[in-house]
Amino acid sequence: MTSTNEIHAVIEEQAAAIRAGDADAVVARYAPEIVAFTLAPPLAHGAAEMRGPDNLRGWFAGFDGPVGYEVRDLRATVSGDLAFAHSLNRMSALPAGHDEPFTLWFRSTVCLRRDGGRWLIAHQHQSTPFHMDGTFAAALDLEP
Repeated sequence: MTSTNEIHAVIEEQAAAIRAGDADAVVARYAPEIVAFTLAPPLAHGAAEMRGPDNLRGWFAGFDGPVGYEVRDLRATVSGDLAFAHSLNRMSALPAGHDEPFTLWFRSTVCLRRDGGRWLIAHQHQSTPFHMDGTFAAALDLEP
């Protein structure tokens, strides 16, 4: 398996763990020093928060049923023990207590480093664009 294929496998492993609601599997690929810029506040999440599966379990519990998660247009670049990947991702779920599910497309960039032959996620950045028309509203209705 080439390094690029290994990165694709890690990203798909993460997506499968999210779909399965498996918090332990999601955080198992996070490097000890991970920093993440996720869709949820605050602006940055440190290693203690990201590597704790209980935080993710709490997030999963906020939905009635599983979280749908798709990775599209994944591209990866590898140089030695460092890699980055970017994709467009779709998340869909039914928030607890709501009648209607939501679907959200967002951008994702993941930086990885090889540690002992295993690829770990050292940085994760997720974002949605916003309208530059003066409203500054998040553009949550976009689709690829």
